[in-house]
Amino acid sequence: MRINWRRSILVYIAIIAAAVVFFTLILPSEPEPNEIPLSDAIAMSQNSEIAKISVGSDTINITATNGIEYLTYKEVTSSIYEIEGFILEGVEVEIEGAGGINWGSVLINFLPLLIFGALLFFLFSQARGANSQAMSFGRSKARMFSVNTPTVTFDDVAGVEEAKQELREVVDFLKSREKFQALGARIPKGMLLIGPPGTGKTLMARAVAGEAGVPFFSISGSEFVEMFVGVGASRVRDLFEQAKRNAPCIIFIDEIDAVGRHRGAGLGGGHDEREQTLNQILVEMDGFDTNTNVIVIAATNRPDILDVALLRPGRFDRRVVLDLPDITGRTAILKIHSKGKPLEDSVNLETLAKQTVGFSGADLANMVNEAAILSARRNKKSIDMQELEESIDRVIAGPERKSRKINPKEKEITAYHEAGHALVAKMLPNADPVHKISIVARGMSLGHTRQLPTEDRYLLTRSQFKDMLATLLGGHAAEELVFNELTTGASNDIKRATDLAHKMVTEYGMSDKLGPRTFGNKQEMVFLGREIAEQRDYGDKIANIIDDEVHNIIQQAFETAKGILVDNKKRLTYIAERLVAQETLEGEELETIFTGPMTPIKKETRETPAPAPKGEKARAKTKPKKIPGIVPQPKQFPAAP
Repeated sequence: MRINWRRSILVYIAIIAAAVVFFTLILPSEPEPNEIPLSDAIAMSQNSEIAKISVGSDTINITATNGIEYLTYKEVTSSIYEIEGFILEGVEVEIEGAGGINWGSVLINFLPLLIFGALLFFLFSQARGANSQAMSFGRSKARMFSVNTPTVTFDDVAGVEEAKQELREVVDFLKSREKFQALGARIPKGMLLIGPPGTGKTLMARAVAGEAGVPFFSISGSEFVEMFVGVGASRVRDLFEQAKRNAPCIIFIDEIDAVGRHRGAGLGGGHDEREQTLNQILVEMDGFDTNTNVIVIAATNRPDILDVALLRPGRFDRRVVLDLPDITGRTAILKIHSKGKPLEDSVNLETLAKQTVGFSGADLANMVNEAAILSARRNKKSIDMQELEESIDRVIAGPERKSRKINPKEKEITAYHEAGHALVAKMLPNADPVHKISIVARGMSLGHTRQLPTEDRYLLTRSQFKDMLATLLGGHAAEELVFNELTTGASNDIKRATDLAHKMVTEYGMSDKLGPRTFGNKQEMVFLGREIAEQRDYGDKIANIIDDEVHNIIQQAFETAKGILVDNKKRLTYIAERLVAQETLEGEELETIFTGPMTPIKKETRETPAPAPKGEKARAKTKPKKIPGIVPQPKQFPAAP
């Protein structure tokens, strides 16, 4: 807890003052002596009526022989020798101050002055603190990491080898500038790190500072902007002044898009605080003073909204892209994050890398951490493959929701839905292989089917898109085929299929009727963020053709999926029954279920179907033939993926 020492001092002073007043009023006081003139004191001395005399600085306290005390004041011209002249022998004389200082009297006399001085000190210190806060309002909030601070190096970064090579040049320049200057080379003043969230942009900037061994200033773009105009520009100036005093050094600005957006997009015009801050950054990076050894590294995942002047050569000369890692990069990242963790001998990081296509470095770090948490929760001393593979599902779809109660009927519908996805994907030549089927509820879904590509792909063909659409609609087709009823479980699949078909027609030029052309002029509204306003650059006739093409593509994919399921209906039923019994199928067992003999499932392991409501049996007789034990119900069901 932070203690306010100024307030504590004020409280102590008040307590001391109260104590002084209390003791002054409570303690008994001695009677006041009678005041007499000096002439009367001399007369009493001559008449031998004085028993004791106490001489002070300007007063004389006289104790008479009868015990009465008198007080007289010394005259201005009198001295101690004149006073001693009228004192007779045998009279006890005490001269105050002759034996030392009476500190009690001094304290009593000066205590009010001390209290008043302490009060003045408190008031002035408060004013000085408020003034210092006001003066530091425009100071930079950048955090400086010195050379002695524990650092990150390039060995702690994996999966972005090309980006590391680009940034090694910055390290070499900071270590040995003469090599570059001898050839007339100029190191880029600014380097912009671009990539999706979680790809390691901030980590890479820290690695550059750690390798170069120079001071490293870190600040976020949002820390420049305040509600008062001019504060951001002042902080930019202060940041670069600090950097120049510690040159050579590195300035890292995270999320620079907070202040680097296109100018002229705000409501304040040229007086907008963000624009003034951006203007000051532009001047500091490439103004009149160019002979500085300060390198600016910035990171963003939205380079499209940055101002053009910020991206020109001379400011951010080079763009370094950090994209999602491939299988080699994922394997290297897993090795880094599993370092120091007890892994079983059965753990194969390359197998895990194949199962984590599309994962960023942050996702992989989270996956390994989730596996360690699962192992600790299960009281294990090491991490095995089971926890690592389960953590993949946790990262993709969330933790298992074992507390969710699902009735047998909905569980069976979910099993047929996921079996439809898996069987269609298995039978299509251009679909990704099925790795796992599960009807365990995770997150908002009742089950999921996970496919894994055999290799990293950067181009997709129309044949792959068509098989992808058929796989997405496989669950919807299975529900209609088996139950002769549709549920809400396929809503997300239908939305994804519609979006993909629309892109095939309007963006990828994969329509036979419309040919290689894009439709729709999409413009990003800078002031509104990433909201996209699409402007139609085609007429109503083309719009109707686009709708027809999208409908035809989706309908063709649905017919393909349904045809596969009709031809392999027994296999579909077998897979669904195994899912109901085991809930999860993967690995070699899944491959055997796809291609091996359909072994009957023991009755004691099968789920009992929900009984049909009254009146449904009669209506079921008029419906198409169904698989034994499954009775369709004409109502909506909760969503499944």
